[in-house]
Amino acid sequence: MMTVPQTGARWVLAGAMMFAGVTHLTVARKEFQAQVPSWVVDNTPLDEDAVVVASGVVEVMLGAALVILPKERRRIGAILAAFFIAIFPGNIAQYLDRRDGFGLDTDRKRLVRLFFQPVLVAWALWSTRR
Repeated sequence: MMTVPQTGARWVLAGAMMFAGVTHLTVARKEFQAQVPSWVVDNTPLDEDAVVVASGVVEVMLGAALVILPKERRRIGAILAAFFIAIFPGNIAQYLDRRDGFGLDTDRKRLVRLFFQPVLVAWALWSTRR
């Protein structure tokens, strides 16, 4: 059975994912493009904007699924954790290529940001575990 803190954490994560996804599609598209690794654009038919839009749609869907599919929460949590791992190269690329975005305008800030990705993975798994 889910604990109250786990349920609350899952709902907060769901809201954060839906908010992030919507901002991918609207007001923060340029900011998110700074996180798209150049090798993705070089090796796929997608440009930075297409990657940002696609990831935004996925984030909205995963966030909504965390709330509207409670019987599938464990599976969705695993998928969300995998998503966080899959987008981590974008955070690394932002650091290595020294691209500014979301106030990450120094090497130190971009480096510190890298340490938050494992926290998101753990959050997704813990908040959806039974």
